[in-house]
Amino acid sequence: MTSTFLPPGTAPVKQQFLLSPAALPAVDDDAAEGSTAHTGTSCVNAVDTTDARGTGGRKKWTKAQKKEKRGANKGRKFGKVHDQLELCWRVANGKICEHGDECRFTHDIDAYLAAKPRDIRFPSITTILDVPPFIMGMEEDNSKADDNLSSHEPHTSCPSFAESGFCRLGLKCRFLGAHAKRDISGAITLVEDEEKRAQTALSTTELNFVSADTLKLLRSKKYPKPITDAYLKELEAAKGDTNGPEEDVAVGEDDLAIDDPPPVLSELIAKRTRNSDPSAQIDTPDVLMRVQEKRRLNWSGKSYLAPLTTVGNLPFRRLCMTLGADITCGEMGLATSFLTASASEFSLVRRHPSESIFGIQLAGNKPSTLVPTAEVLGREFGDTGGIDFVDVNCGCPIDLVFKSGSGSALLDAPAKLGKIVTGMSRALSEIPVTIKLRTGVKDGRNNAHKIMPRAATEWGIGCITLHGRTRQQRYTKLADWEYIKQCVDAVRAREADEGLSPIPIFGGGDCFSSHDYWTNVSSTGVDGVMIGRGALIKPWIFTEVKEHREWDISSRERLQLIGKFTEFGLSHFGTDTTGVNTTRRFLCEALSFQYRYVPIGLLERLPAKINDRAPTFKGRDELETLLASPNSQDWVKISEMFLGPAPESWSFTPKHKSNAHGEESQADDSS
Repeated sequence: MTSTFLPPGTAPVKQQFLLSPAALPAVDDDAAEGSTAHTGTSCVNAVDTTDARGTGGRKKWTKAQKKEKRGANKGRKFGKVHDQLELCWRVANGKICEHGDECRFTHDIDAYLAAKPRDIRFPSITTILDVPPFIMGMEEDNSKADDNLSSHEPHTSCPSFAESGFCRLGLKCRFLGAHAKRDISGAITLVEDEEKRAQTALSTTELNFVSADTLKLLRSKKYPKPITDAYLKELEAAKGDTNGPEEDVAVGEDDLAIDDPPPVLSELIAKRTRNSDPSAQIDTPDVLMRVQEKRRLNWSGKSYLAPLTTVGNLPFRRLCMTLGADITCGEMGLATSFLTASASEFSLVRRHPSESIFGIQLAGNKPSTLVPTAEVLGREFGDTGGIDFVDVNCGCPIDLVFKSGSGSALLDAPAKLGKIVTGMSRALSEIPVTIKLRTGVKDGRNNAHKIMPRAATEWGIGCITLHGRTRQQRYTKLADWEYIKQCVDAVRAREADEGLSPIPIFGGGDCFSSHDYWTNVSSTGVDGVMIGRGALIKPWIFTEVKEHREWDISSRERLQLIGKFTEFGLSHFGTDTTGVNTTRRFLCEALSFQYRYVPIGLLERLPAKINDRAPTFKGRDELETLLASPNSQDWVKISEMFLGPAPESWSFTPKHKSNAHGEESQADDSS
């Protein structure tokens, strides 16, 4: 059997690696943008996760059973896993707890260590193999535990301690043996590398933490937003009702005028500019920063990782930075949640120092929520260099977002969109506003070519990203790069007519190789390509783009990258029991995309296509075969190589039902 006999749309895997010509079940890639829930209280086991591997045959499923096992697991929730006996975090770090005996956590260190599970042995990259058990030393460690430190593993390493010279979890760390010892009196002592801690303070400390005082002001609706207040009054005077329903006006037909900015109190200007003489910062008393004075985005030639819900978390972005990404953006945050001081929403804006160009993406449906959110974020994080741009989501196709008037729904309300981004631009001072949009809402009714020239010349947008599909298409058709070119040409013509400097324009859609990237750049005139699904399936695509090559990455190299993601996850989420299993959850989420990668050394022709469905195949070694497994239980097994055995109270519910079942369904799904 050769690839010429494979069904259309199937990856052309060489005959010697094929196990079955049937393609694996298709997945809904909109799910990567679909959920806005970041925390949960329990784990929902919505499907049977029985693994049928090794049963000696495949069970025939009825059509009803096949239908039941397709689609998405909706409403997934993941609870936190805690230690059986919880130690006070102050005591865990050698501090005095001000609550004393009234503290709801234990202060008995010896009892805690006796009940604590044995330390996890974190492997080094030199111990990775391409044959079972894949990590040297994974066999059961029968060495006798320290009598005084029953959970102590002296040969482990703590990723957080190794990176920064200290571990903020102290005794609660599941890699405690790397930074704890007993002194001569028998008391346990935490070890710190003070020199390394000082040297790495700036390179390892995350940015964009919000203060408790700020959250309190937001909850009580007392946070001062003078720029927003003035702008909304201006809109109210012009239109009568800022929050009322707005007619959908076709671009080019509405008569929205961008009025001069309202007067701003000199005290506010002085505070924002740290200058006691505000007249030195303005041309006239009633003029804010002009669009031309905003910070320009010089992004031509840079690679851009798309903002991605759930999977686009800080550890994943950090991994992509090590592989060559230049621009990163946090997960989509809801403007209304920021204004109500949602802690989970503010966690989305956290930035690692390695993210050299970092932005925040917001979703909302009216000026009265997006403009004040922009003002809050600009004031809290802009002055400290925590954000380089703020992006407005005008492309999310998910029903929940669309029906609220947010995301791609804004494409049908350009007048409202203009008011939103103009107000946000004022509220953010010199921080640029960018937009990410689709070609239109419905097939055959593209309108991005009308919106984009206005956004670039009238609304003060700093960058535009266009995904080459409509909202209706989702991922059912290929991205329309010819239309992206038409939109780029329309913007450049308008800029030339008005004598304006060009803003960066990025395209997006179906980029899965260096060949795809540079072909699209040269043929359309975009400044770069925003990469989303391609990065989820193969994060090393940024290396390919940088080096203008296709990388036939080995299975050992891929497992090393998985280990690197795990390190970054532990540094971000924590090295205690809760942090370890939060990292495990997000590692499994990442593997739910990475298993779809078909090694290019197995293909009969290049470049690989992102929409090709993989047939059932075996890899060039056992590790490569394991990494291609669509079974979520295998993803958990991979996590255990770095994070130890998963607790009995922990389980992973995959986003797609088909990933919860074994191989028995794969050859049966061709009908």
